[in-house]
Amino acid sequence: MELPLVVGVDGSDSSLMAVDWAVDEAARHGVPLHMVHASLWEKYERARPSFGTDRPAEEVTAEHIIASCAERARLRDAEVKVSAEVLALDAVSALLRTGPEAFALVTGCRGRGEVAGMLLGSVGLTVAARAVCPVVVVRGTENNREGAFGSVVVAVGDTADGTGAEAVRFALREAEARGCALTAVRAWRIPSQQPVDHMLIADDAARLREERASASLGDALREAVPDRTGVDVRRHVVEGPAHRVLLEAAARADLIVVGARRRQGHFGLQLGRVAHTLLHHAQCPVAVVPHPG
Repeated sequence: MELPLVVGVDGSDSSLMAVDWAVDEAARHGVPLHMVHASLWEKYERARPSFGTDRPAEEVTAEHIIASCAERARLRDAEVKVSAEVLALDAVSALLRTGPEAFALVTGCRGRGEVAGMLLGSVGLTVAARAVCPVVVVRGTENNREGAFGSVVVAVGDTADGTGAEAVRFALREAEARGCALTAVRAWRIPSQQPVDHMLIADDAARLREERASASLGDALREAVPDRTGVDVRRHVVEGPAHRVLLEAAARADLIVVGARRRQGHFGLQLGRVAHTLLHHAQCPVAVVPHPG
């Protein structure tokens, strides 16, 4: 049985963008699309007026949201199999509950209850930081969301980090489904506090760090990319802070992919600085791929 792509919906403009993106994603991979709307109306049923009907207003609203989003999905692509449900949970719990049996989770970057002007809503951030399956936060410009650049970017960190291979495999699958190139990016730096007494020594130090970064990138790709693939895999080894290098790469990408370690027994938000920055500032959708640690 194929695992469904799960998208969280709440009727906000951001979630409608997520629905559109998720429909296209489900079509690319040939998987069903399952919509989830979280509503706690049952908890407050006795405290809220029903406005002259036998049904609580929150129940009616929840059913309207999920039905209208499902109809939007069917109108966008009638070939995609769409299902939908309302869960009596908060939004984060509803999405995390579906994660173990999902192809991936998709959320908007800000929901109905979020403060205007926030870079990323708390639901998207928390789900991306805790889910056991890949999470895509749909954000960025229309061109990036609609695939105008023909490029998927994957962030590759230190091979010892353990997150690189999983992220690369996910990104490779995305590039293959889209019929586009995959750009693997590895950033490197010379610590600003490192003392150098001669320009040639500084040049040698820079060259050595660049070579190490290139070797690390090559190791990650050899581990994750099969010998034969129809995807054009491009390597970019760039000097600079990783979060800044990747934000620049995201501006010209349809999707950027980053890994995240999941530590057993740790229940806090498990995101590194790079993933956190991309989720808040990237100009394209961001996929966070977990790796057990």
